[in-house]
Amino acid sequence: MAGAFDGLVGRLKRLPGVGHRSAERMALHLLVGRPEDLGQLVDSLTHAGRAIRRCTRCGNLAEAGLCTICADERRSASSICVVESVSDLTAIERAESFRGLYHVLHGKLSPIHGIGPEQLNLATLEQRLAEGPVKELILALGNDIEGEATCHYITEHLPLEEVDVTRIGFGLPSGGGVLYADSVTLKNALEARREYS
Repeated sequence: MAGAFDGLVGRLKRLPGVGHRSAERMALHLLVGRPEDLGQLVDSLTHAGRAIRRCTRCGNLAEAGLCTICADERRSASSICVVESVSDLTAIERAESFRGLYHVLHGKLSPIHGIGPEQLNLATLEQRLAEGPVKELILALGNDIEGEATCHYITEHLPLEEVDVTRIGFGLPSGGGVLYADSVTLKNALEARREYS
C-alpha cells in the first residue's frame, strides 16, 4: 500500500475505539467505495474544528460563548451535574431525566498520570458556585479511585456551604463510567442519588 494510505490508516487508528482493521475499512470506504464523501468529510471536520469550542460557563461543546444547554432558560440553574467528559454529558442527556445544568471537568484527578486540580475545569465550577443560585451539586463521576478522589477534592475545596452535594451510583458498576451505561441505568442512577459526604 502507498505511504499516503498508511498515513491515513494511522490517523484513523488514533480515534477512540478504532483498531487497525476498522481504520483500513474506513480508509478504503472513503478512497474507493465513496470517494465523493471524502471532500464533504474534510470540509465538515475543518468547519467543526474552526467553529466549535468550549462553553465559557460549563465546558461543553459550543459554537457561541454558551452551549445550547447553558443558553436554555428552561433549564434549572439551581442544580449542576458535574461530569468528567462531554461524552458523559451526552449520555445523561440521552436518558432525558435531568433538566438542570452541567459542568464538564475534562478529566479527573490522577496523580499517577500527572493530572492535578490545575488540569481540570475546576476554577470555573468554583466561580459558578460562588456566584450562582446553586442548591444542588450532583457528582456524576465514574465509580473508580480517580472519580472518588475528584469527588472528595470538590467537597473539600469548593464553596459548598449552602449546597446539597449528591452522588450518583445506583446501577453503575464499580470501576465503570457514565459513558458506557445505558439510558435506564443512568435514569435510575440520577433518581437514586444520595448525599455525598
